[in-house]
Amino acid sequence: MKNQHTLTVLTLVNLGIVILLLLNQTRTVHANSPATVLRGRGLEIVDAQEKVRASIQIVPAGPARMADGSVAKDGKIYPETVLFRLIRPDGRPSVKITTSEQGSGLTLGGGIDPTYIVLNAEGGDPSLSLTNKDGKQQHIKP
Repeated sequence: MKNQHTLTVLTLVNLGIVILLLLNQTRTVHANSPATVLRGRGLEIVDAQEKVRASIQIVPAGPARMADGSVAKDGKIYPETVLFRLIRPDGRPSVKITTSEQGSGLTLGGGIDPTYIVLNAEGGDPSLSLTNKDGKQQHIKP
């Protein structure tokens, strides 16, 4: 009889432990406080196919580089620049926003190359350049 009483008590204790464990697992977890800052050296947003569709990066000072990584032949040295790009599904950037010590710029690309708009505010010389699909350009300066 003592054995049966002991087994009943142990069974009830085990049942109580199982119930407590199940109750603890169904609780919702809440963060104590939201993160106030996201820090990093760059940010990339990718689509379902893992293609980069938006990016923010800091481009170090130095000569301009071509898409293949080679140095541009103009020999001009550019300052450190923050660059934000929105990229089309075909991989072409269609919106670029840049800023550096020299000024800021905005480029909007059209769906048909080479259609684009470039708005620059560098130093005391702002400008607006328009290029249509035939490559005809119009430059506007104050």
